Amino acid sequence: MKHFKKATNKHLGELLVERGVINHEQLNISIEHQGKNPGNLLGEVLVELKFATEKDIAQALTCQYGFPYLPLSSYEIDAEVIRSVPQNVCRQFCLVPIDKIGKSLTVAMSNPLNVQALEDVELITGCKVQVFVSTASDVKQSIDKYHKIP
Repeated sequence: MKHFKKATNKHLGELLVERGVINHEQLNISIEHQGKNPGNLLGEVLVELKFATEKDIAQALTCQYGFPYLPLSSYEIDAEVIRSVPQNVCRQFCLVPIDKIGKSLTVAMSNPLNVQALEDVELITGCKVQVFVSTASDVKQSIDKYHKIP
């Protein structure tokens, strides 16, 4: 199983407070809300409560783990690359393949810490997966765009 090394030991909430995205009160409210809804990620709760945007969370993950951030709205993806990962897998794990060079596949995903998703994509494609962070909305829009969903 893969383990990701943090680029910083700070928690997501701390990073967002330091960056001025949220304040301590909003962080505490979000943590309390998260406790009542086990399984929810703190970033999802912050977005749900409108304390932060998806982009704020993606950029904080970039800072926390060193994953590069990629806004997908203006990124063009080759059709062959899109076909390398089945649409249902893309939707299930909220990821989209964006580039392939040899046996290296680059994907953009909203939760780059989802080890199961990465292992499944590696198994399906036979490629080593490299990860970029993007927002869930950007990933879903890209999936819809390339799989021609109106």
